[in-house]
Amino acid sequence: MRLMMTGGRGFIGSALVRRLVKTTDWQLLDIDRETYAARPLPTAGERYQHIRADINDREKVGEALAAFRPHKIIHMAAETHVDRSIADARAFIDSNINGTFNLLEEVRAYFNTLAPSDQAAFRFIQLSTDEVFGDASLSNKEAGVEPYNPSSPYAASKAAADHLARAWARTFGLPVLLSYCSNNYGPGQYPEKLIPLFIGRALKGLPLPVYGDGAQQRKWLHVDDHAQALKRLIEAGEAGQSYCIAGADTLSNLELVRRLCRTLDQLRPVAGGYEALITHCADRPGHDVQYAMTTNSAMEALGWKAKIDFEQGLTSTVQWYLENPESLTLPEVFDWSAQP
Repeated sequence: MRLMMTGGRGFIGSALVRRLVKTTDWQLLDIDRETYAARPLPTAGERYQHIRADINDREKVGEALAAFRPHKIIHMAAETHVDRSIADARAFIDSNINGTFNLLEEVRAYFNTLAPSDQAAFRFIQLSTDEVFGDASLSNKEAGVEPYNPSSPYAASKAAADHLARAWARTFGLPVLLSYCSNNYGPGQYPEKLIPLFIGRALKGLPLPVYGDGAQQRKWLHVDDHAQALKRLIEAGEAGQSYCIAGADTLSNLELVRRLCRTLDQLRPVAGGYEALITHCADRPGHDVQYAMTTNSAMEALGWKAKIDFEQGLTSTVQWYLENPESLTLPEVFDWSAQP
């Protein structure tokens, strides 16, 4: 199979690339513009090709489609950090909304050149997030695939991208399926995200500021579990279906930070312990209190469930950063003075 992906140098994308190179004989083509958070893939193998390009560059995307002739496409390229979207939403609009539109248009043109049998097997997989459903505490039911109620500019940009993909399916017959996931974590995540950011701060003895009272609840999914789920979607996902991929562990933000501190206490002990560094700061605007998405029956029908225990996954993640301290360095690309 020939699989084209966007965003294969990102945290989730690179985990998927490594899994596919190791476990399949597929030919992979990745289009990624390699932003500040891109991850290198020095051992991806000969079956992995990379094109450094923006998905808004329709000429390059069209050329790649015509030359590679993919059987399926997985769209993972996106700006993802909520705090950045609050500080300046323009990059999120440009990448997540305009980029998805331009990609869909080029894919639609390519799809129309396929023979009917190839069209029947073709899939466009749109990666989304549980954040498009908004704050589950505002509803009496758990969040599912409806309704959308995004709170942040990031979540709104992803919701818009999802709606575009659904519209291209309904209007133009593009075989689209959507995938939603809960919070990801694991080795190699860019250190603006909570777990690696707080590891880096703790090791420097800096405060660990938690938004508000820290009672906001999230489900945590190891990136390797997520990569396995995406492999199953690529293999057997059905057009028109929505798949929810959720971790089994629900933690408040404060409890997560406490567990992180206790893990550091075990692996790199310091006098007084790391929990003494925990402080509280003003809550961020539009902060969702709870996400309650669970793995849905469509995903379970593919034979997937999370396998990595959170405590085990957190310990191995912290250990990886202790062994790779250079991965905790934040370039001067964002004003973190007011960020936790």
